[in-house]
Amino acid sequence: MDRVIRLDLEYEGTDFRGFAPQPGLRTVGGELTRALNQVLSDEIRIIPAARTDAGVHARGQVVSFSTATHLPSVELRHALNAVTGPDLWIRTADDAESGFDARRDARSRQYEYCVWNAADANIWHRRWAAHVPDPLDLDAMQRACQSLEGQHDFGAFYTHQTQDEPGKRTVRRVLSIEWQRDSLVPELLRFQIEADGFLRHMVRAIVGSALLVGLGKRPADGVRRMLDSRDRALAGPTAPAAGLTLMGISY
Repeated sequence: MDRVIRLDLEYEGTDFRGFAPQPGLRTVGGELTRALNQVLSDEIRIIPAARTDAGVHARGQVVSFSTATHLPSVELRHALNAVTGPDLWIRTADDAESGFDARRDARSRQYEYCVWNAADANIWHRRWAAHVPDPLDLDAMQRACQSLEGQHDFGAFYTHQTQDEPGKRTVRRVLSIEWQRDSLVPELLRFQIEADGFLRHMVRAIVGSALLVGLGKRPADGVRRMLDSRDRALAGPTAPAAGLTLMGISY
Protein backbone atom coordinates (compact mmCIF):
# COMPACT_ATOMS: atom_id res chain seq x y z
CA MET A 1 0.00 0.00 0.00
CA ASP A 2 1.30 3.45 -0.91
CA ARG A 3 2.43 5.86 1.78
CA VAL A 4 1.47 9.53 1.85
CA ILE A 5 4.43 11.80 2.53
CA ARG A 6 4.20 15.40 3.74
CA LEU A 7 7.06 17.76 2.92
CA ASP A 8 7.46 21.15 4.61
CA LEU A 9 9.70 23.34 2.51
CA GLU A 10 10.99 26.85 2.01
CA TYR A 11 12.38 28.57 -1.04
CA GLU A 12 13.79 31.86 -2.24
CA GLY A 13 11.57 32.55 -5.21
CA THR A 14 13.59 35.09 -7.18
CA ASP A 15 14.95 32.62 -9.72
CA PHE A 16 11.84 30.44 -9.95
CA ARG A 17 9.11 31.00 -12.53
CA GLY A 18 6.40 30.16 -10.03
CA PHE A 19 5.43 26.82 -8.52
CA ALA A 20 3.58 24.89 -11.23
CA PRO A 21 5.84 22.81 -13.53
CA GLN A 22 6.26 24.42 -16.97
CA PRO A 23 8.25 22.98 -19.88
CA GLY A 24 11.58 24.72 -20.31
CA LEU A 25 11.22 26.87 -17.19
CA ARG A 26 12.69 26.46 -13.72
CA THR A 27 9.82 26.24 -11.23
CA VAL A 28 9.57 25.09 -7.62
CA GLY A 29 7.24 22.24 -8.49
CA GLY A 30 9.38 21.21 -11.44
CA GLU A 31 12.57 21.22 -9.38
CA LEU A 32 10.96 19.26 -6.55
CA THR A 33 9.37 16.72 -8.89
CA ARG A 34 12.69 16.21 -10.66
CA ALA A 35 14.41 15.61 -7.32
CA LEU A 36 11.73 13.16 -6.15
CA ASN A 37 11.82 11.21 -9.41
CA GLN A 38 15.61 11.02 -9.18
CA VAL A 39 15.70 9.89 -5.54
CA LEU A 40 12.75 7.49 -5.70
CA SER A 41 13.21 6.28 -9.31
CA ASP A 42 9.49 6.79 -9.83
CA GLU A 43 7.05 9.25 -11.41
CA ILE A 44 5.73 11.33 -8.50
CA ARG A 45 2.75 13.69 -8.63
CA ILE A 46 2.98 16.39 -5.97
CA ILE A 47 0.12 18.39 -4.45
CA PRO A 48 1.11 21.82 -3.07
CA ALA A 49 -0.89 23.65 -0.42
CA ALA A 50 -0.47 26.88 -2.41
CA ARG A 51 0.70 27.70 -5.92
CA THR A 52 3.00 30.69 -5.56
CA ASP A 53 3.68 33.00 -8.50
CA ALA A 54 7.03 33.78 -10.11
CA GLY A 55 9.32 35.61 -7.69
CA VAL A 56 7.25 34.80 -4.59
CA HIS A 57 9.05 33.18 -1.65
CA ALA A 58 7.97 30.60 0.94
CA ARG A 59 8.97 29.80 4.48
CA GLY A 60 6.12 27.39 5.14
CA GLN A 61 4.98 25.66 1.95
CA VAL A 62 3.52 22.15 2.34
CA VAL A 63 3.48 19.44 -0.33
CA SER A 64 1.99 15.94 -0.25
CA PHE A 65 2.45 12.93 -2.52
CA SER A 66 1.91 9.18 -2.60
CA THR A 67 4.72 6.68 -3.04
CA ALA A 68 5.42 2.98 -2.64
CA THR A 69 8.97 3.58 -1.41
CA HIS A 70 10.19 2.10 1.87
CA LEU A 71 12.87 4.78 2.24
CA PRO A 72 12.57 6.31 5.73
CA SER A 73 11.31 9.88 5.62
CA VAL A 74 14.43 11.24 7.34
CA GLU A 75 16.65 9.69 4.66
CA LEU A 76 14.30 10.98 1.98
CA ARG A 77 14.71 14.53 3.27
CA HIS A 78 18.50 14.29 3.24
CA ALA A 79 18.52 12.77 -0.24
CA LEU A 80 16.24 15.49 -1.65
CA ASN A 81 18.28 18.32 -0.15
CA ALA A 82 21.38 16.81 -1.73
CA VAL A 83 19.97 17.17 -5.26
CA THR A 84 17.94 20.40 -5.11
CA GLY A 85 19.37 23.86 -5.70
CA PRO A 86 20.52 26.18 -2.90
CA ASP A 87 17.29 28.21 -3.09
CA LEU A 88 15.00 25.25 -2.27
CA TRP A 89 15.19 23.50 1.10
CA ILE A 90 13.15 20.63 2.54
CA ARG A 91 12.70 21.41 6.24
CA THR A 92 10.90 18.21 7.20
CA ALA A 93 9.61 15.01 5.60
CA ASP A 94 7.03 12.97 7.50
CA ASP A 95 4.58 10.15 6.93
CA ALA A 96 1.06 11.60 6.85
CA GLU A 97 -2.30 9.96 7.44
CA SER A 98 -3.75 8.02 4.55
CA GLY A 99 -5.67 10.38 2.28
CA PHE A 100 -3.89 13.54 3.42
CA ASP A 101 -4.01 16.21 0.71
CA ALA A 102 -1.87 19.30 1.31
CA ARG A 103 -4.21 21.55 -0.67
CA ARG A 104 -7.65 20.16 0.09
CA ASP A 105 -7.07 19.71 3.84
CA ALA A 106 -5.64 23.19 4.46
CA ARG A 107 -7.84 25.33 6.74
CA SER A 108 -5.96 28.59 6.19
CA ARG A 109 -2.85 30.08 4.64
CA GLN A 110 -0.68 32.90 5.97
CA TYR A 111 1.26 35.40 3.87
CA GLU A 112 3.58 38.30 4.67
CA TYR A 113 4.44 41.22 2.41
CA CYS A 114 7.48 43.39 3.18
CA VAL A 115 7.98 47.01 2.14
CA TRP A 116 11.29 48.88 2.47
CA ASN A 117 10.12 52.44 3.19
CA ALA A 118 13.16 54.72 2.96
CA ALA A 119 14.52 57.23 0.46
CA ASP A 120 17.41 54.95 -0.44
CA ALA A 121 16.98 51.35 -1.56
CA ASN A 122 18.60 48.62 0.53
CA ILE A 123 20.54 46.02 -1.44
CA TRP A 124 20.12 43.43 1.34
CA HIS A 125 16.32 43.63 1.14
CA ARG A 126 15.88 43.96 -2.62
CA ARG A 127 14.95 40.28 -3.07
CA TRP A 128 12.56 40.23 -0.12
CA ALA A 129 10.88 43.64 -0.04
CA ALA A 130 9.33 46.19 -2.38
CA HIS A 131 11.00 49.61 -2.22
CA VAL A 132 8.76 52.64 -1.63
CA PRO A 133 10.91 55.78 -1.26
CA ASP A 134 8.16 58.24 -0.26
CA PRO A 135 6.91 58.31 3.37
CA LEU A 136 3.94 56.04 4.12
CA ASP A 137 1.17 56.64 6.66
CA LEU A 138 1.17 53.25 8.37
CA ASP A 139 -1.82 54.05 10.60
CA ALA A 140 -3.94 54.98 7.59
CA MET A 141 -2.92 51.77 5.83
CA GLN A 142 -3.93 49.72 8.87
CA ARG A 143 -7.32 51.46 9.13
CA ALA A 144 -7.89 50.92 5.43
CA CYS A 145 -7.20 47.18 5.60
CA GLN A 146 -9.18 46.46 8.76
CA SER A 147 -12.37 46.65 6.70
CA LEU A 148 -11.24 43.58 4.75
CA GLU A 149 -11.38 41.25 7.75
CA GLY A 150 -14.22 38.74 7.59
CA GLN A 151 -16.02 37.14 4.64
CA HIS A 152 -16.27 39.26 1.49
CA ASP A 153 -16.26 39.09 -2.28
CA PHE A 154 -12.65 39.93 -3.17
CA GLY A 155 -13.24 40.21 -6.91
CA ALA A 156 -11.71 43.71 -6.92
CA PHE A 157 -8.37 42.20 -5.87
CA TYR A 158 -8.37 39.25 -8.27
CA THR A 159 -6.42 39.12 -11.54
CA HIS A 160 -8.06 36.88 -14.14
CA GLN A 161 -5.59 34.51 -15.77
CA THR A 162 -7.80 33.39 -18.65
CA GLN A 163 -11.01 34.50 -20.33
CA ASP A 164 -12.76 31.49 -18.82
CA GLU A 165 -12.29 32.68 -15.23
CA PRO A 166 -14.71 35.65 -14.80
CA GLY A 167 -17.35 33.35 -13.26
CA LYS A 168 -14.91 32.02 -10.65
CA ARG A 169 -16.14 32.23 -7.05
CA THR A 170 -14.34 35.14 -5.42
CA VAL A 171 -15.68 35.01 -1.86
CA ARG A 172 -13.00 34.43 0.78
CA ARG A 173 -12.78 34.81 4.57
CA VAL A 174 -9.90 36.89 5.96
CA LEU A 175 -9.15 35.70 9.50
CA SER A 176 -6.57 38.36 10.39
CA ILE A 177 -4.93 41.31 8.67
CA GLU A 178 -2.34 43.74 10.00
CA TRP A 179 0.36 46.24 9.07
CA GLN A 180 3.36 46.48 11.42
CA ARG A 181 6.63 48.36 11.57
CA ASP A 182 9.59 46.08 12.25
CA SER A 183 10.69 46.54 15.86
CA LEU A 184 14.41 46.39 15.00
CA VAL A 185 14.47 47.92 11.50
CA PRO A 186 11.94 50.80 11.40
CA GLU A 187 12.27 51.23 7.63
CA LEU A 188 10.84 47.73 7.13
CA LEU A 189 7.04 47.48 7.08
CA ARG A 190 5.36 44.09 7.34
CA PHE A 191 1.86 43.26 6.08
CA GLN A 192 0.49 39.99 7.48
CA ILE A 193 -2.71 38.32 6.35
CA GLU A 194 -4.37 34.96 7.02
CA ALA A 195 -7.38 33.66 5.11
CA ASP A 196 -9.20 30.45 4.29
CA GLY A 197 -8.03 30.87 0.72
CA PHE A 198 -6.59 33.41 -1.70
CA LEU A 199 -7.29 34.46 -5.26
CA ARG A 200 -4.61 35.03 -7.89
CA HIS A 201 -2.62 38.18 -6.98
CA MET A 202 -5.07 38.94 -4.15
CA VAL A 203 -2.47 39.76 -1.49
CA ARG A 204 -0.37 41.85 -3.85
CA ALA A 205 -3.44 43.76 -5.07
CA ILE A 206 -4.48 44.51 -1.48
CA VAL A 207 -0.96 45.73 -0.72
CA GLY A 208 -0.89 47.89 -3.85
CA SER A 209 -4.24 49.41 -2.84
CA ALA A 210 -3.10 50.03 0.73
CA LEU A 211 0.05 51.76 -0.53
CA LEU A 212 -2.13 54.26 -2.40
CA VAL A 213 -3.73 55.11 0.95
CA GLY A 214 -0.36 55.30 2.67
CA LEU A 215 0.91 57.73 0.03
CA GLY A 216 -2.17 59.93 0.44
CA LYS A 217 -3.48 59.13 -3.05
CA ARG A 218 -6.66 57.53 -1.68
CA PRO A 219 -8.67 58.16 1.51
CA ALA A 220 -8.59 55.63 4.35
CA ASP A 221 -11.98 54.26 3.28
CA GLY A 222 -10.76 53.89 -0.28
CA VAL A 223 -9.86 50.22 0.12
CA ARG A 224 -13.37 49.44 1.36
CA ARG A 225 -14.81 51.23 -1.66
CA MET A 226 -12.59 49.15 -3.90
CA LEU A 227 -13.79 45.98 -2.17
CA ASP A 228 -17.45 46.94 -2.56
CA SER A 229 -16.98 47.74 -6.25
CA ARG A 230 -15.80 44.19 -7.05
CA ASP A 231 -14.06 45.83 -10.02
CA ARG A 232 -10.34 45.11 -10.45
CA ALA A 233 -9.93 48.28 -12.52
CA LEU A 234 -10.91 50.43 -9.52
CA ALA A 235 -8.44 48.84 -7.07
CA GLY A 236 -4.74 49.60 -6.74
CA PRO A 237 -1.90 48.11 -8.77
CA THR A 238 -0.46 44.67 -8.13
CA ALA A 239 2.55 45.09 -5.84
CA PRO A 240 5.86 43.48 -6.96
CA ALA A 241 6.23 39.75 -6.32
CA ALA A 242 9.54 40.09 -4.48
CA GLY A 243 7.91 41.37 -1.29
CA LEU A 244 5.58 38.38 -0.84
CA THR A 245 6.31 35.29 1.25
CA LEU A 246 4.07 32.30 2.02
CA MET A 247 4.62 31.96 5.77
CA GLY A 248 2.62 28.89 6.68
CA ILE A 249 -0.37 26.57 6.27
CA SER A 250 -2.79 25.61 9.03
CA TYR A 251 -4.52 22.20 9.09
